[in-house]
Amino acid sequence: MAKRDYYEVLEIQRDSTAAEVKKAFRTLARRNHPDKNPDDAEAENRFKEIQEAYAVLSNPDQRQRYDTFGHEQPGGGPFGPGGFDGVNISIDDLFSGGFESVFSSMFGSQGGRRSNRGNDVMIHHTIPFEMVLTGGDQELEAKLKVPCGDCDGRGSATPGGVQTCNICRGAGRVTQHRKIGPFVQQVVGDCPDCRGMGRTITDPCKSCKGGASERKVQKIRFAVPKGVSVGTRLRLSERGEPARGGGGRRGDLYIQIDIEDHDWFERDGSDLLMALPLGYPELLLGTTVSLPHIDGSNLDIKVPAGSRPGETIEVYGRGFPRPRGRGRGDITVLLKLHVPKKISKGLKRQISELQSEISIEPDDYEDFVRGEADERRRSH
Repeated sequence: MAKRDYYEVLEIQRDSTAAEVKKAFRTLARRNHPDKNPDDAEAENRFKEIQEAYAVLSNPDQRQRYDTFGHEQPGGGPFGPGGFDGVNISIDDLFSGGFESVFSSMFGSQGGRRSNRGNDVMIHHTIPFEMVLTGGDQELEAKLKVPCGDCDGRGSATPGGVQTCNICRGAGRVTQHRKIGPFVQQVVGDCPDCRGMGRTITDPCKSCKGGASERKVQKIRFAVPKGVSVGTRLRLSERGEPARGGGGRRGDLYIQIDIEDHDWFERDGSDLLMALPLGYPELLLGTTVSLPHIDGSNLDIKVPAGSRPGETIEVYGRGFPRPRGRGRGDITVLLKLHVPKKISKGLKRQISELQSEISIEPDDYEDFVRGEADERRRSH
């Protein structure tokens, strides 16, 4: 699929000022951030596209090259052969302006200072079906990377064992120039000498072997909101992995919510769906069925006399919480005819005696089929 024009992606004009570029990015990034669109599988791709457009248009040199050559720049794109894969920008960064340092350093003379931030971590966690109704606190245990306790996350046995890298001068990134035909391609990558950490360790810690981190079992407590959906990701700021080599900001921990199946309910947003098998006498004469419900009070389903299989009954206000506190959803009950697999000889005899009263005569089938079709069309 062809790349979209960067100006089109940010919904701005080609003569937009730097301030207008920044404003457009912040607006679109907030709107399309994956954290704000947990049920939208395409949100992450849109967010990366917006980041890529801003990374180029916010840099004067790159913007000039883009205005001249478009996406087909001599020597390849500005992000090297790997292309642009997005950067770790949280919702908080978009409100606080913390994203600017990441983009401003992306095309620097030394390749920009590497964002010294740890990796994000995601854990799947399953909650009971009933918890969607009330929300509540949860706790889990996970083995996660934490700063090494023996060296306080330095990676070295002594404070003096950490030195600024002489190659990248602490940036963690270097720029390499490659000549391709008449053009020179500029490629930015991690410093090979310090592996992108911006520093070297002369006396590695024996416990972490210079990695500055270790794995330990952590107890994680978090709150599940009411009405949560499958796939929702709860973000715990700076509870992810430590930055490489220590000294930077920890990544974030995401907890992706799964929900246990209920014995008979299916979920449709805030509404619940269920099937209710009934015998012919209950459909014909009417009945009330009482079932235990997720809110602690019995669910009473009143079936009117003369009900038919396939009809539905609505029980209002007994589903899951609606978004933004607008009450609770409803329950839709689908009526089904329960036909016993085995019946006794005595019951067969009794049904045969009643058959003439409750069955349709063969000569009447055409009229019944026509009447059923007319009724179905009127209901639509």
